[in-house]
Amino acid sequence: MMHEAQEARRQVGVSEHALARRSLLALASGAPLLLAGREGRAALPGRIEEQRFAPSGVLGKEVRYSVYLPPDYDSAKRAYPIIYMLHGGEAGTDTDWFRFGRLNVLLDRLIGEGRIPAAIVVSPNGQRDEANRNNTYYMNDADGAFRWEDMFFEDFMPFIERTYRVISGREGRGIGGLSMGGYGALAYSMRHPGTFIGAAALSAAFRTDEQILTMDQPGYDRRYGKAWGMGLQGEARLNERYRDYSVLDMVDRLPPANIRSTRFHLDCGAEDRFFDGNAILHQKLRDKNVPHSFMIRPGLHNWDYWRSGSEGALLFLGKLFQQ
Repeated sequence: MMHEAQEARRQVGVSEHALARRSLLALASGAPLLLAGREGRAALPGRIEEQRFAPSGVLGKEVRYSVYLPPDYDSAKRAYPIIYMLHGGEAGTDTDWFRFGRLNVLLDRLIGEGRIPAAIVVSPNGQRDEANRNNTYYMNDADGAFRWEDMFFEDFMPFIERTYRVISGREGRGIGGLSMGGYGALAYSMRHPGTFIGAAALSAAFRTDEQILTMDQPGYDRRYGKAWGMGLQGEARLNERYRDYSVLDMVDRLPPANIRSTRFHLDCGAEDRFFDGNAILHQKLRDKNVPHSFMIRPGLHNWDYWRSGSEGALLFLGKLFQQ
């Protein structure tokens, strides 16, 4: 019996040594490291699926998306909260949150530590087409030719929530985004009250009236021309379409219930070119006694800042899910 016990301890020691060696090798190679949860169990990483497509009758084409499925998705039978994460503008696309933001690594850690509930995270491709000459800003075009916002609510969300096991309704649904996607997260929450329990925006890309008036013509046309009107100059840019989609105007123009239906988390770098708009939104929400959080940290409009702010955004949404 003594010999058997010693042999068992030796085998355990060998197994622990092998696991430690594999962990060190994985860390050195950049592979995801198994995480120990609060109960001491090894937490397997979640799974990222790219090149997935959702049909859209509104757009008359499929919309590509990437999805993160939590570690126990295949083995469990339960439903999960869902977070829609919107990417930024320019060349931004659906894989950015995972390839550049490493959001999956952060999700694995926070879920493994028990700090947020296991959740499904979906990032749709917000580009208009492969040429990507004009940003969608997640809005409908002024002429109705391309209706990204309608597609998201009429086609994309219903398809996603039929395809994956998600907790239905506002209590299990959050939204987040960076830059153009931060704008989309806030605008959607205000324009579609009761849809999301929380919206987390990093460096949300919305400008003041003065910044819109002084924007160079190519920059204006690329970013906003399709949504508000191509080629507009000066005061003509501040038309009714602009007012309808300006987050700063929404706070004043929409019913208070619209604004209060979602909890907001704002995080913008002190040196970010969009800081003015974020600070003004914070002041408007504060003056209207709308509960929200507003983070100011040193930083610019880049992935270093967004990666450093992603944990706070996920913890914010995770807390709302748990409540």
